[in-house]
Amino acid sequence: MALILSIETSTNICSAALARDGKVLGLEESFEDKSHASQLTLFIQKLLHQQNLNAPDLDAVSISQGPGSYTGLRIGVSVAKGICYAVHKPLIAVNTLKAIALMAKETVQNQKAFLCPMIDARRMDVYSALFSYQMEEKQETRAEIIDHLAYQELLETQPIVFFGNGAEKCKEVLIHPNALILDGIYPSAKYMAILAEEAFKAADFKDVAYFEPFYLKDFVATVPKNKLF
Repeated sequence: MALILSIETSTNICSAALARDGKVLGLEESFEDKSHASQLTLFIQKLLHQQNLNAPDLDAVSISQGPGSYTGLRIGVSVAKGICYAVHKPLIAVNTLKAIALMAKETVQNQKAFLCPMIDARRMDVYSALFSYQMEEKQETRAEIIDHLAYQELLETQPIVFFGNGAEKCKEVLIHPNALILDGIYPSAKYMAILAEEAFKAADFKDVAYFEPFYLKDFVATVPKNKLF
């Protein structure tokens, strides 16, 4: 009877979910940009309060490991580590793109289609992976530039469903009869529950002291335009 708190902060969406045995008991989400620092701990407090629980009642904390927003991932991992340290619970890392694929799978009817989650990585860059309908990894997570040649060879023989905020910006490029762009799919702590439960049963825990998010690309700081010196 594992009680697991899941935290998802890999994009501009901030969410937290509480699940028991892989079944979601409660979910809190914010689509407000840059709300992670102000909302995340409040979401967690609210979820525990709704179930008359406290942090020591948790069996584990799971974090969406990335890739994604550098700042968002740092905030999520910091909060997750803080809870794990405070109440001596294990840390679980969930594949962000696989969790997004689980959300898309609920909508996709073609069981022969490959699932391709994409997270926006600026310009025409995306973080992507490829899964079968049965959630077998066909292409590992990578950063890639999407142009008119992307996936064309595979699309000649294989239907592929593209989704996530990275796919939304590539609609004019990913054009093929076998390509489907699925709207409304985004990272959510709700879809981390099953993966977190599987990891818990396998005792697949991370070192709380040394775990780092899967950034994939180096952090690039930007200078405000109004900064003169």
